[in-house]
Amino acid sequence: MSVHLVNPSDNSFGTAVITPRWLFVLAAATPESAGDPILVDESLEQIVPESITLGDIVGISVHTGNALRGYEVGRIARARGAWVVYGGIHATLFPEEAFERGEAHAVVKGDGDIAWGNVVRDCVAGNPGKIYEGGRIEGSQFLAARWDLMPRDKYMWASVQTIRGCPKHCSFCSVWRTDGQQPRQRKFQSVIDEIVNLRRIGFRFIALADDNFYPVTLTDLRLAREQNNTAKLEELTAIRAERFQLMAELAKLPKDMVFFTQITMEAGEDGEYLDAMRKANIKGALVGVEAVTPEGLKAVFKDFNYSGEALARQLQTFKKHGVHVLGSFIFGLPTDKPATFDATVEMALKAGVTFAQFVMMTPFPGTIDFARWEKEQAKAPEVVATPTGDIPITRYWLIPTAIRPKMFTPHPSMSSSEISQRTQKVWDRFYDWPSIWQRSACTPTLRARVAFMFLSKLYRQMYAGTGISTDSARRKKSKSWARWTAKQCRKLFQASPMPELQSPAWERAFATPNLRRPAFLGSDPQEKSAPFVVIP
Repeated sequence: MSVHLVNPSDNSFGTAVITPRWLFVLAAATPESAGDPILVDESLEQIVPESITLGDIVGISVHTGNALRGYEVGRIARARGAWVVYGGIHATLFPEEAFERGEAHAVVKGDGDIAWGNVVRDCVAGNPGKIYEGGRIEGSQFLAARWDLMPRDKYMWASVQTIRGCPKHCSFCSVWRTDGQQPRQRKFQSVIDEIVNLRRIGFRFIALADDNFYPVTLTDLRLAREQNNTAKLEELTAIRAERFQLMAELAKLPKDMVFFTQITMEAGEDGEYLDAMRKANIKGALVGVEAVTPEGLKAVFKDFNYSGEALARQLQTFKKHGVHVLGSFIFGLPTDKPATFDATVEMALKAGVTFAQFVMMTPFPGTIDFARWEKEQAKAPEVVATPTGDIPITRYWLIPTAIRPKMFTPHPSMSSSEISQRTQKVWDRFYDWPSIWQRSACTPTLRARVAFMFLSKLYRQMYAGTGISTDSARRKKSKSWARWTAKQCRKLFQASPMPELQSPAWERAFATPNLRRPAFLGSDPQEKSAPFVVIP
């Protein structure tokens, strides 16, 4: 009997930018009695069905984007006599779908810290339950990943999680509903220990794979003071202090290390925090800009962001403090007009955004946008004909990729085709050679500038060329080009191992989870992008 953990994907590039963290954490969570699990990341290469034998256990973590492929993998595994278990954000939201479409034996909802170990033991005994309720684990229970099981020549970046949950309530995001609005923070000592282990084996580029690395804003602290809410102020102050402790320890690590994370725009008002990030070698962050107009921000419940000239100045603030921005923008909002596309790319260029991603509005399950859309669709249901029957548009992830619409919610003034074409042109404009060359000035050497340019093109091909293009031939060409480029780019991230590197001698007052205790079953947010890179 073997345990298989599968990260499903339709696109395999042979090389991946970032490790799917859940895969290696769940490997640490697998009971020792089951042996080392077999890990399959289909963003590298797809699973070989013959590797699955009668009585094996196959754990599959799905988010909405890869659910259809995940169900296909589950059916393959069950046909070969394996126990099939689903987890992840999509399975948490739609457990019955995993049984109906993916032929699941069991589903883990929420964090699977204790549940995953119980699933494995129950499968070994031949009697798994149907639903395992995982709930939400505390930060002190977050596990370090089993990086010893990672193929080191396949990934550019490793990933470490420091905090889970987000106090915001953006309409397009499900994190605050699935992972909660109360930040669950991992002890900084445990984070540093894991990062040191990664540097020992040759990884110096690390993504801090957090829902929101900036969980306490200056506004949060001010409001708590004004309300005389002493308990809340103490709680927020403690969370903030722990963040600064973590960054102070990161600053002590080898200077060749590079970190990347994800934060909200409000961090631009907190110079002290940005300076601490810079000293900690957190050289870049994904920042959700979403829209450049007040109307657009209001539409996504993100009117705490700036717009217009104020937005440009705040984005420039990040760069002045030494933190490069990967700006994330959404197109297809009801307030968007044809002029919005040009205004957005010009704003991104003017603000000095180092990298950018331009995504089309997608109502993800678990979000306010999805609930609103689903309610509207109930009045006049729309379906899409597929080879296996009609699929409601509100279950778009079940529609085969080749015929799946690129947009699902109707726009008041533009067709989905027009929005798709205009979005593609924005990608083309931001990632044309002259613009990339100008941005590459952030790197210190000519070699680094050349590397920056190829990495920019790789990012564009992976996330726009294989995703937005509706033409299958163009997608295939983009995929082939990205596969070749990714293999070449991976060499830029290779570093000599530092086996002599030691963790600080902590006073072990904090709880260090046992690497064989159960962890979570893939609780990554719906929208996670690979990190961009600034070569130091």
